[in-house]
Amino acid sequence: MSVSRRGFLGLAATTLAFGGLSQACARTGVDYVNQIVGYGDLKPDPAGIFDLPEGFSYKVVSEFGQPMDDGLLTPGRMDGMGCFPAGPGRVALVRNHEIYPADLERSAFGADGALAAKVAADRVFDVRNGKPFAGGTSNLVWDLRAQKLVSHHMSLAGTMLNCAGGVTPRNTWLTCEETTQRAGTQGTRDHGWVFEVPANAKGLVEPLPIKAMGRFRHEATATDPRTGIVYLTEDMADGLFYRYLPNDPDRLLAGGRLQALGLKARDLDIRNWKEPSWRVGDWQETVWIDIEDPESPGDDLRMQGKAKGAVLLARGEGLFFGNGEVFIACTSGGPANHCQILRYVPSPHEGKAGEKDQPGRLQLFVEPNHPDILSMADNIAVAPWGHLFVCEDKGLGQNQLKAVTPKGEVYTVGRNAEPAGMVKPVNTELAGACFSPDGSTLFLNLYSPGKTLAITGPWKSLRA
Repeated sequence: MSVSRRGFLGLAATTLAFGGLSQACARTGVDYVNQIVGYGDLKPDPAGIFDLPEGFSYKVVSEFGQPMDDGLLTPGRMDGMGCFPAGPGRVALVRNHEIYPADLERSAFGADGALAAKVAADRVFDVRNGKPFAGGTSNLVWDLRAQKLVSHHMSLAGTMLNCAGGVTPRNTWLTCEETTQRAGTQGTRDHGWVFEVPANAKGLVEPLPIKAMGRFRHEATATDPRTGIVYLTEDMADGLFYRYLPNDPDRLLAGGRLQALGLKARDLDIRNWKEPSWRVGDWQETVWIDIEDPESPGDDLRMQGKAKGAVLLARGEGLFFGNGEVFIACTSGGPANHCQILRYVPSPHEGKAGEKDQPGRLQLFVEPNHPDILSMADNIAVAPWGHLFVCEDKGLGQNQLKAVTPKGEVYTVGRNAEPAGMVKPVNTELAGACFSPDGSTLFLNLYSPGKTLAITGPWKSLRA
């Protein structure tokens, strides 16, 4: 596929931005000044929750332990999340909860699991010692005008480690298990699947795994609304990037074909760990490799793909489809493991015979050379105005919400606050960034113990 003038200018600017930064760092040793102003300096939050620029504010939509409309408790460990229209002035959120099976203290069922009696057995995917696995999803409805919570309830129960996922054109959310736990380990069923949850679900959905999408350590999905093809990341240091070609784009459970991404330049290690050979701005033509036995009882899909020439990603995590492109966050990519962001442009004949003559293309879009610029990129989302919002998951240190312009310039949007009396800021990853369809509100999760924020402000007044 030929690169448009707009894409070429973006590529050139990206290369200049990060190349110029390298020169500045070499001169000063400490002055990492490529970051642009964005919305201005962050102001300390008096409540000690989340710092934002002047003119921005947040409301707490939901928090861990809060009673929900179904009699259950709001689960913690809030991870990936999608936003959907839900009538005039309202949106629906579908939110993941990345919880281990036995961690009932963070579950919807209470520390003793007693609230599980409120859940029908046929609406629970798996159980441990008679109690539902603690992971799953919750659905919320938020009134954008009144800035208040309308309703909230559990929508998927009995799964584990629901990490990220992705929205679909059918107003559903694909939620992904980041595990390959086998039946008999803690529960009765194999795990490592993708499940589909409607945004308008009124209660718990029937938990049906989409097994043709593969069994591996799933992280996120992104669906191309033009083709119905679903792209998937795998959170492993030697993970692959997959696509699912559904037999029926409106019925993902009807089966399909799973493939892994390869490059025509087969000797290129895009992780850039040992001898970096892939430069920011470079493009590579791609090929797609068939994966056999996607249910993978031996958890060997990435090994199978690697043997056939699939390219390895350094912990593929966040994934988002925007403006005809798929953005991929690789959390530990780059020479210093700060992270990478890749950009995939599908073929005009994606998944069809003509793809061989006009293949898709993969670009190294961002590879920061210092953690102050961007570090450990995780969940990502494209804003309505085209900037890529990036949630950091540093593990240690103050996680920030960053944004990247189409030119590859980085600016800071928010950060975990430093509550009064605490020596260090709240140490939790940021997750679940997603915008309301009208662009007025950014929803964001503070992962643990768990808060969902609705952030509003002068989004159109970007000073960059």
